[in-house]
Amino acid sequence: MTAAVTIDDIHRAQQRLSDTIVQTPCSRSLTLSSIVGAEVYLKFENLQYTGSFKGRGARNRLLDVAEGRGVIAMSAGNHAQGVAHHGALLGLETTIVMPENTPFVKVARTRDLGATVELAGADVMESASRARALAIERDLEFIHPFDDPAVIAGQGTIAVEMLEEHPDLDVIVAAVGGGGLASGLAIAAAAHPSPVHVIGVQSERYPSMADRLESRPSTALGGSTIADGIAVSEPGEITSSILAEHDVEVLVTTEAAIEQSIAMLLEIEKTVVEGAGAAGLAALMEYPDVFAGKKVGVVLCGGNIDPRTLAQVAVRGLAVQGRLNRIRVELDDIPGRLSLVSRLIWESAANVVQVDHDGLGSTGARSTILELRIDTLDEAHARDVLENLLSHGLRAELLPW
Repeated sequence: MTAAVTIDDIHRAQQRLSDTIVQTPCSRSLTLSSIVGAEVYLKFENLQYTGSFKGRGARNRLLDVAEGRGVIAMSAGNHAQGVAHHGALLGLETTIVMPENTPFVKVARTRDLGATVELAGADVMESASRARALAIERDLEFIHPFDDPAVIAGQGTIAVEMLEEHPDLDVIVAAVGGGGLASGLAIAAAAHPSPVHVIGVQSERYPSMADRLESRPSTALGGSTIADGIAVSEPGEITSSILAEHDVEVLVTTEAAIEQSIAMLLEIEKTVVEGAGAAGLAALMEYPDVFAGKKVGVVLCGGNIDPRTLAQVAVRGLAVQGRLNRIRVELDDIPGRLSLVSRLIWESAANVVQVDHDGLGSTGARSTILELRIDTLDEAHARDVLENLLSHGLRAELLPW
C-alpha cells in the first residue's frame, strides 16, 4: 500500500492542476513567529476558489473518470465543494453525501456549485456507507476524500509549492482527518534534498489517526467540534500506512486552542480559517518545545467556517484576552446610580458596548441589577475598572463568560 503514491505521481498532479488550481502564497508571519518562538510561514490554502486545499486532490482524481460518468463522494464540506466545482468544470454529474450536522454554509455552497446533496449519518464515516450504497445502486464512481492515491498525490502538490518557495523549511504542519493531506505532504517532503519533518494535528474530539499510529485504543471524545472538517472517526488504510512509513507524528490539540487560533489568524493575519485550518497554529501554541527555533510551514487548509460560528469565536477570543468583559453591579434603586456607574467606567478609560438594566429581577425591593459588557485593553485594565467601582461603594464583580 505504501508504494501506491510516489513523488512522480505528485509532480504529474502538479502539471495536471497547473491551469485550474491557485498556487497560493506561503508567507512569513512576523507576529506569529514572535508569539510561538519559531519562524512561521503560512500556506494560505483558504484562498483557493472553493475555500480549501481539497480541490487539488478532487480534480486530480476526477481527471481519471471516464467522460460522462457520474460520481459520488462523502464529505463534511470541503471535499464536497472540490468535487462539485471541478466535476462541473469537467462536465461530470456529482452527488455528495454529507453528515447531518454539516454547517449550512457548506451545504449551500456545495449545492450552488452544482452538486446534488443528500444529508445522512452522524459523521463522515456514516455518510460513507450511504454514499457507497448509492454508488452501487446508481452506477456512480465513488471519489474517496482521502484514501485514494490520486487524491493523495493532488494534496502533495502543496508541499512541493512550499518547498520550492522555502527550501529550508524544517517542519510542515497540517491538520489530519483521514490523512490524505498529511500523506501527500510526507511523500513530497521525503523527496526533498534536505530533511523536512511532517507533523499532523488532530482535535481531542477525533484523534483517530493519532490513536492508530500509536497503536492504542480509541481516545475519541466524539460529539460536535469546531474542527468539523477533520471530525473523522476512522483514518484511511492507505494514509495510515504512508504516515507510519514516513514517521509522521500526529499531535492532539484542544478545542480551546483551535478556537484561539481562529481568532488570532483573523486578528493578526486578517485571514478567515475554519477549525481544521487553524489546527496547525493551535499545535504550535500548545507544543512550543516541539517547534522552538525551527522554520515551520503551517498549512491553513481551509476557510469555510459558518459566519455565526466565526462571530462567536471572535467574541470569545476577545474575552479570553481580557479585552471584552462582563461586569455585574448591584445598585440601590435611587436616581443617579446608573449615571454614576457610567461616569466611573468613563473615568477608567473603558468603553461600554452593552447594558442590561433589570430593575425587576433584583436581589431586594430597593435594589436593581446592572450587567454590562465593556471593552478594555486587557485583564489588568478590566480589574482597574472593577476596583474603581468598588472604591465608590458599589457592589460589583467580574463575571465569567
